[in-house]
Amino acid sequence: MGGAAPRRPPLLVVLGPTAVGKTRLALALARRLDGEIISADSAQVYRYMDIGTDKPDPAVRAEIPHHLVDIRDPDEGFNVADFQRLAGEAIAAIAGRGRLPIMAGGTGLYIRAVVRGYVFPAEGGDPEVRRRLEEEAASAGTEALYRRLAALDPEAARRIDPRNVRRVIRALEVLMRTGVPMSRWQALTGGAGPYDALLIGLTRERSELYRRIDARVDDQIRRGLVDEVRALLARGYAPELPALQALGYKEVIGYLQGRLSYEEMVAVLKRNTRRYAKRQWTWFRREEGVCWFNLSERSEAEVESAVARLAADRWPPPR
Repeated sequence: MGGAAPRRPPLLVVLGPTAVGKTRLALALARRLDGEIISADSAQVYRYMDIGTDKPDPAVRAEIPHHLVDIRDPDEGFNVADFQRLAGEAIAAIAGRGRLPIMAGGTGLYIRAVVRGYVFPAEGGDPEVRRRLEEEAASAGTEALYRRLAALDPEAARRIDPRNVRRVIRALEVLMRTGVPMSRWQALTGGAGPYDALLIGLTRERSELYRRIDARVDDQIRRGLVDEVRALLARGYAPELPALQALGYKEVIGYLQGRLSYEEMVAVLKRNTRRYAKRQWTWFRREEGVCWFNLSERSEAEVESAVARLAADRWPPPR
């Protein structure tokens, strides 16, 4: 006779577009539910990139443990498979301490890879294939590579921003190295996924979200984003590094290199952040099983209480 299936570890996920309020809710829930936070932000993994990624300050991180923050230098590689592996280790460790893992962030592919249990190709890429693709991108343009990806793996292309040369190259590299499209690898999920995940999505009315985005950019500039980027370049990090193509950093680099005026830099950063939020929303609204809360209609305290009730119902304390 077979025994009962092993209980999957709990995982509370807070997702949504940038500037919607994920960090505040995750911190409140961590305090209320005895949790630890796993950052699902593809840029917060990098050291020395604090203001542009809106990392929680050291006092907050001392109070509530944060994972997958400041774990790579900007010139070190990091991808979704790395995130999935390290997040899995963090979830196991947090749950093993009897605490609740809370994953919070806006990098949709990272979240989906963990929650759905994506299977990825074996570790290690092909540097020669990648070099040829990078040379092709430099000579023919990212658009040409994207068109090739769309012809060979339309499902992967649909999920990738055509301007994200790193992800376009990665998808083509996987296909050329393994003969299997990236979308096929990602479809090889573990059924219901490895975790008992409760997905909480946050949204706001668009006009309010855009006002919050503009205010955030103004605050980042006030707190010294330009000096932060200048210091990264002074450390010898090349502006072409994937880490420095992150939102906020590439725009400031354009200003420091004289391609944008100060006013243009601020305007472009606000515009690009609004566009990024729109792409995030497009991604997340396709995610299955999300319990959505509109923070334009309900207060943060009301949402916190509602999520805490959902968590208590989902994971009642043992008798």
